[in-house]
Amino acid sequence: MTTIASNLQAVRAAIMAAATEAGRTSGEVTLLAVSKTFAPDAIREAYHAGQVHFAESYVQEALSKIAALHDLPIEWHFIGPIQSNKTRAIAEHFAWVHSVDRLKIAERLSAQRPAHLPPLQICLQVNISEELSKGGVPSGEVAQLAMKVARLPHLDLRGLMAIPAPSDDVSAQRAAFARLRELRDQLCRQGLRLDTLSMGMSHDFAAAITEGATMVRVGTAIFGKRPLHNY
Repeated sequence: MTTIASNLQAVRAAIMAAATEAGRTSGEVTLLAVSKTFAPDAIREAYHAGQVHFAESYVQEALSKIAALHDLPIEWHFIGPIQSNKTRAIAEHFAWVHSVDRLKIAERLSAQRPAHLPPLQICLQVNISEELSKGGVPSGEVAQLAMKVARLPHLDLRGLMAIPAPSDDVSAQRAAFARLRELRDQLCRQGLRLDTLSMGMSHDFAAAITEGATMVRVGTAIFGKRPLHNY
């Protein structure tokens, strides 16, 4: 068994353990392998170990990987900051976008999504810890943005994503994830049908699962330490 395959096995076991502890099933949690900076060969290796969902943060890097791996039925997720001049490429090549935090970006993705493709699955990124250095819509503005995005054609608003301030304190981790879950639940009570909470990474996905994560984004625990330079 390769290192990536054994790492994937360990991560899946940890997801199952966290889900069981929370009274959930591992089938309720989708594992996204965050493959940014890693070469296509590493992604291919993970795919052959049973991983289907991969997440990228840099458009140009992702496009070269998508081309190199076109023979594999990978589901590609975009999780990085979105520049206006990159929306067409994202709309054309990804199944999911987790990092929408402005109406302008959502409108461009909607207008540029090819008609022959299914709707682009969207999560709004929330600045749940209110960090000045971090992207995401402020919690108090989520509802207004969500209502507008939900009305756009060619998009399917599925839920919320967040990257809380890092902490080694499990109670602090859980508190941040609970705030995102509560925001999602508020939107559902306002009439939106949202089923996705994209939250939790290598160091805190167990806490995220406890608080209701439906997607966890794991890179280092699968692929190892990130290289200093992109592949």
